[in-house]
Amino acid sequence: MAFTLYSLIQAVILCVNAVAVLHEERFLSKIGWGVDTSVGGFGDEPGVKVQLMTLVRSVRTVMRVPLIAVNAVCIVLLLLSYKSLKNHVLYEERLPSFLFLDIKYLTKTVAQRTGFLSKETTNQPDVVYTVLNCRLHTPLLRSFCGAAGYGWDYPDSDYRDVPLCFPEVLCRRLLLTLITDQHFRLSPAGLVCVRQSLKTLQPVDELKKGPFSLQARVLQYRSLDVEVEVDVCLSATSRTGTPVWESILTLLSGNKTHKTCRNPSEREDTCQPDECVAENVKQVDLKVSWMSGLQSVWFFSPLRLFGCRSITAPSLWMLSVCMAEIEKHKGVGVITAPVKVSAQFKEPLLLPGRVTISFWETTGNEGEFPPNVLAFNMQRHGGNTSHVTGFITR
Repeated sequence: MAFTLYSLIQAVILCVNAVAVLHEERFLSKIGWGVDTSVGGFGDEPGVKVQLMTLVRSVRTVMRVPLIAVNAVCIVLLLLSYKSLKNHVLYEERLPSFLFLDIKYLTKTVAQRTGFLSKETTNQPDVVYTVLNCRLHTPLLRSFCGAAGYGWDYPDSDYRDVPLCFPEVLCRRLLLTLITDQHFRLSPAGLVCVRQSLKTLQPVDELKKGPFSLQARVLQYRSLDVEVEVDVCLSATSRTGTPVWESILTLLSGNKTHKTCRNPSEREDTCQPDECVAENVKQVDLKVSWMSGLQSVWFFSPLRLFGCRSITAPSLWMLSVCMAEIEKHKGVGVITAPVKVSAQFKEPLLLPGRVTISFWETTGNEGEFPPNVLAFNMQRHGGNTSHVTGFITR
């Protein structure tokens, strides 16, 4: 097994256990480290032996009870999580716990720098994880619909399909498992979602009809000037083996030692609806509270996944809100499967704040969007700073 920071933590725990079980009479007293051993006179500076004896006694006194809990957690995590990850084909009820994944996330973050690709080893396997026997849980769907602007009663509405972005919430633990895999060549810290291509081949409601499977896999890495991009594919397959939903996330890992100089003109090239469309533009103003980044359905995303800070809105939330507003004003037929959504995430959305969501049908005059598609844009209220732009095609 390769030497990693996680292995070092395990070695430290084993050493502390070894010190805690040392017996006073059977071992310590025989080597002159017992309680009755003279440690010098008053005012004498303690030597190395005295300091080691004090450390051993402190560990045996203080750490015995905490070690019981630490050992129990380590045993459970190792048995249930570590062995199951070797197969890369898991069942939903046997997915590794978030605690185990958090430990792997932290250890890999410390061991690997952001913005650098690790060396590709010979016969390195593809990073792919598949989860079988998944179920769609209604409470989680209600939480998602309430947080994304659909309304908490959305799942009970007639003729309404499951929201397009909801399967990505189902993949939250699977995606965290993928980016903390030992063969994933980037540090999980600082990953930012910059682009997303989402498509539905069948209505997402197919996932309600029975057990389905989820899959996450790495497609390719691309080295830029001082940054690295990786494409990750998330997919959902129905119980009959029919592909239902697929999303390709482009994650960016930046080198913290370099500061990327962005040209201000890059942001000015964004096609604004007022300039591109004369009549058919629809605009919606929304007030974004600071809780938008801390909702329970996004808790995995703003704090560690994609490197988002707690004061910025997750990219998944921004795209979900845009889809919800489009469905409200354009009707459910616009996003009925089969459909494809392409989005590009630009400037972070600071919380709290106000945004303006615009959507319109393109006529072919816009350079950024293809002709005859439904384009959308989320920008800062009263400004030209775009947070997400995209379009919907069939």
